[in-house]
Amino acid sequence: DEFPEYVVAIAKAGHDIGNHSENHMYMTQLSPEECTDEIMKVHEKVKDLTGISMNLFRPPYADYDNMLLRTARDNGYYSICWDVDSLDWKDYGVDRILKEIINNKNLGNGSIIRMHNGAKYTLDALDLIIEELRDLGYEIVPVSELIHKGDYYVDQTGRQYAR
Repeated sequence: DEFPEYVVAIAKAGHDIGNHSENHMYMTQLSPEECTDEIMKVHEKVKDLTGISMNLFRPPYADYDNMLLRTARDNGYYSICWDVDSLDWKDYGVDRILKEIINNKNLGNGSIIRMHNGAKYTLDALDLIIEELRDLGYEIVPVSELIHKGDYYVDQTGRQYAR
């Protein structure tokens, strides 16, 4: 609602656009109908702005259960979560963000790294992170190319697995 021009610019640049809910609530405390409302309000706003029907959903706070995953799927969404948290939102600095990612026990093929565009040091750390990950042999791809889209489940670490 606050920055529609950014949404349009991100879409025009060809980036994935994902849904994170209307009100950033603990959605496991809501009914399936309320979850649908949280997801679809954002869906319609983005579709009206960009013409894109989003299909990627990240539950706020990584708070999810089978009901929420099923509800998101029933609304045409693939649920994603991260398995590596940069902790950039704690504003510890560039070196700490880099260490949190590179030394993370979960870092591996298929990892999704959580970072925030509004955190104080993220922008300064991003080039270093990308360079280091590439030096370690990782390829950075859009989430839409990374995730399973068939029959899958999400474990407690946030990783998707094909069934």
